[in-house]
Amino acid sequence: MSQRTRVLRVDPVSPEADAIAIAGRAIRAGGLVAFPTETVYGLGANALDEAAIAKIFAAKSRPASDPLIVHIARFEQLPQVAQAIPAGALELCRRFWPGPLTLVLKKAPRIPANLTASLNTVAVRMPNHEVALALLQAADVPIAAPSANLFSRPSPTCARHVIDDLADRVDVVLDGGNTPIGLESTIVSLVEDEPRILRPGGMSLESLREALPNLRYEPSYLADDVMAAPAPGAMLRHYSPRARVFLFSGADDAEVYAAMRAEIAAHERVGILASDTEAREFADSDVALERLGANADEAARHLFAALRSLDQQGVDCILARVPEKRGLGLALWDRLLRAAVGSLVEVQAAPGD
Repeated sequence: MSQRTRVLRVDPVSPEADAIAIAGRAIRAGGLVAFPTETVYGLGANALDEAAIAKIFAAKSRPASDPLIVHIARFEQLPQVAQAIPAGALELCRRFWPGPLTLVLKKAPRIPANLTASLNTVAVRMPNHEVALALLQAADVPIAAPSANLFSRPSPTCARHVIDDLADRVDVVLDGGNTPIGLESTIVSLVEDEPRILRPGGMSLESLREALPNLRYEPSYLADDVMAAPAPGAMLRHYSPRARVFLFSGADDAEVYAAMRAEIAAHERVGILASDTEAREFADSDVALERLGANADEAARHLFAALRSLDQQGVDCILARVPEKRGLGLALWDRLLRAAVGSLVEVQAAPGD
């Protein structure tokens, strides 16, 4: 492990060459570098170096059954990572890379077994962020990078989150400010007869179905880390704050808000995650309120920072309402459900309503 973390501020649009060179050398030397992408901050190591990959798992306290995503900067690097690439994958690459889309493909022989949880598949993407791309070019190797946080904690969307979780466990942090999307990439598996989404994320299902009309999504989570996950981040308990999360669902606004107020009354210190519209319902309540914004895109950018903020405020529990499963709302729903460890409070309308 690193004894001291070096934090380097970089311009997110035109990153300074000297800082990128330092980080690139750290990757080539087998070290760990945290860096921003358009989704969240990643914890990177040389994807072709088994020992360096092992450092990622140790730093995050991540189970070996949870595979990593490989990041590349150029299409020419894809054969280093994957083989037997189907035409559908190449079409998705052409349309959506660089961007928040990860593809699960047959892995190339050079990919170490500990990166893929000993599976014969590998997850790969090309990030759409100038700092990430500059680092990949400087390192001149594919970079394995899960989110740069302790395992199962809310993902980091700024360098401060990385330092809070991984101080002195990482060699270099490239501080490029807040990440623009705020939720991880969408993961699509292309190793079966029909393509399917393994994790919703920053690339919407609607956009992907324009290229793959038969793309399927059926939520499925692993309850523990005993068996190898089919893709990164497949555990049910994930993105979780320390406080317990209660997630409310119901068609009647008044009934849902009444159920949430009843939960507020049952706890000493309550945190609320709310849209700008929902926040008005709790203006007179004695709660720690975190506004997520006016729409799903804004909520995605704010969600993980809001969960971390409520933890820092020492709340006993966190209440939120399920979002609509459209656009980024589907990924928000997934993250909130897993933050709540699958617990959903179904609010039924009162008889006669």
